[in-house]
Amino acid sequence: MKILLWHQHGSWTDAFVRGRHEYLLPVTPDRDEDGLGRAGRPWPSTMDVHSGQLRETAVDLVILQREKELLLAEDWLGRRPGIDVPAVYVEHNTPRGDVPDTRHHLADRDDIPLVHVTGFNQLLWDSGRAPALVIEHGLPDPGRRFRGTLPRAAAAINEPARRWRVTGTDLLAGFVRAGVPVDVFGIATAGLADRLGLPAHLAGTA
Repeated sequence: MKILLWHQHGSWTDAFVRGRHEYLLPVTPDRDEDGLGRAGRPWPSTMDVHSGQLRETAVDLVILQREKELLLAEDWLGRRPGIDVPAVYVEHNTPRGDVPDTRHHLADRDDIPLVHVTGFNQLLWDSGRAPALVIEHGLPDPGRRFRGTLPRAAAAINEPARRWRVTGTDLLAGFVRAGVPVDVFGIATAGLADRLGLPAHLAGTA
């Protein structure tokens, strides 16, 4: 399959494009957020496609990750996602409005599957009649490393101190105080134990 997607979430994209398909990444003249292309990433199964060439490019599936991409895809492809070309919407973030009453902008559509990258996301969004499911945020398989020898839990959160309630970071202290030390993995985790008001050995970061 030829899959069109925007380079929006680098670590997620890095895992996604390791599949068995051909991945097309839009490029705009300014290489802005709507057309980063590969941006120097060594992804052998991907190719940069200029936005003006997409109407002449065969696309089997569109992966959407922002609301504006519904309009970008229609404009650049000349086809409507979910109607003229199959599409899937991947929701990476939790809602910024009133939880749990924030309706997703696809909540009134049933022609585009809504994929949440965590169960937490799915819980907080009102997905309406959109066919919603969870496919956990992945990463390339490093092989077997877990041995079960550390009596600790683990959480994978990018920028947990900055994003805080958006990613449920504030919940971690409760686990630790209940007797479950937590190791937190992700981008910009330094200083998280202090922010949580916990000893560093109980809320380690990596």
